[in-house]
Amino acid sequence: MSERVSTVTPKGRRGRSLSDEETPAADGKLRVLLITGMSGAGKTSALKSLEDLGYEAVDNLPLTLLQSLVLPRRPERASAKAFKPVAIGVDVRTRDFGVAPIMREVDRLSAEPEIDASVLFLDCDDEELMRRYAGTRHRHPLALDRPIRDGIDHERRLVAGLRDRADVVVDTTRLDPGSLKRILEGHFGAGAGERLSIFVTSFAFRRGLPREADLVFDVRFLSNPHYEPALRPLDGRDASVAAFIERDPGLAPLFDGLTGMLSALLPRYAAEGKSYLTVALGCTGGRHRSVFVAERLASWLAEHDETVRVHHRDLDAPTPGASAKGGAEKS
Repeated sequence: MSERVSTVTPKGRRGRSLSDEETPAADGKLRVLLITGMSGAGKTSALKSLEDLGYEAVDNLPLTLLQSLVLPRRPERASAKAFKPVAIGVDVRTRDFGVAPIMREVDRLSAEPEIDASVLFLDCDDEELMRRYAGTRHRHPLALDRPIRDGIDHERRLVAGLRDRADVVVDTTRLDPGSLKRILEGHFGAGAGERLSIFVTSFAFRRGLPREADLVFDVRFLSNPHYEPALRPLDGRDASVAAFIERDPGLAPLFDGLTGMLSALLPRYAAEGKSYLTVALGCTGGRHRSVFVAERLASWLAEHDETVRVHHRDLDAPTPGASAKGGAEKS
């Protein structure tokens, strides 16, 4: 899967990276993030990504040691240099693991006025989990002497309550490490929670919906440049493709309706405390129409003082069933 991402920031503002002396939590609180979920869903990758974002990452910490790790780091007890956010991985291998013990510890930390504690749950389709275990030949922690499917089924029953209580759930079934890091940065990176961050992605319907999407729009009714031989090898960022799509009388009503709806929704999302919004636009092949509309929407959001990132999920993906003469698949 291609990871083609660009960042658009409002005029007059510059992005910044997280330094060792900064915390991404709002209101000067220490951010404590517990990462849990299905084994094989990407907890190790998530911890590595959060380390890159300035977190101190700890994996498989016994729950009885959680408060002794976190409480001495509170702002009132720690120097500014040591005031770093903490990401802690817990799963079925963790001593005393269970929904009730984990949520009890989270509630205790949340009761501390200097701490911002939350739970991230990583999920994944059972079939994909089986493929990952088969590919790595690792044993599932609950299937040491039984089929992997039995271990996955058992674990899903054990963690169901955690998924329901989690602050953020991320399905990693179709996510590569770069996409996972981008999502984590949107939810938990520097400035997260201070204002709504928006991620706009194009995609191909034939490759499935983006599982992380909050809002999905179908633009397959627009005129398709795929049927123009000169435009077929190009993509929605090319001026000639843009000019072709702009001639479609259905584009203006689509865009007016889309921006009108977002104008109404974005303040409400922000008021509800939502920190990250993913807007997905799909066409058949993910190369022309969805790319064009995603780019135009991102530009509109930036012009309206929103911080937005753009990703074209399937732009460089091979075309299934393509012939040697250029393929017969629509885009």
